[in-house]
Amino acid sequence: MKQNFNELFSKMKPEAQERVNARSTELLQAMALADLRRAQAHTQQQLAQTLGVNQAWISRVERQTDMYLSTLRSYIEALGGELQVSARFDDTLIRLDQFAEVEGEPVVNDAVSEPHTIHD
Repeated sequence: MKQNFNELFSKMKPEAQERVNARSTELLQAMALADLRRAQAHTQQQLAQTLGVNQAWISRVERQTDMYLSTLRSYIEALGGELQVSARFDDTLIRLDQFAEVEGEPVVNDAVSEPHTIHD
């Protein structure tokens, strides 16, 4: 007999529910781009169409570990989000606003360009 998660969760002890909630929060605070895209119910092809690039470009970006902020911003905004850059010092989190998008600046170049050709 299949049970959905909510049914199982409701039968857990409160301590177990707290552990599950804590782990869920932890996992949601750190996601790879591909996981984030899937969580937002988008395919690579859909995202590529939104950005005006090809699917291979999306795949390349999702595998990169180093990219321009403008590339990351475009990707996040195409998913309906907003990129915020911040720095953490001990218990203080500071949002850096110098990376805010410059109005009128192109964010994504043509579909055949390498991801590293997009500049801030």
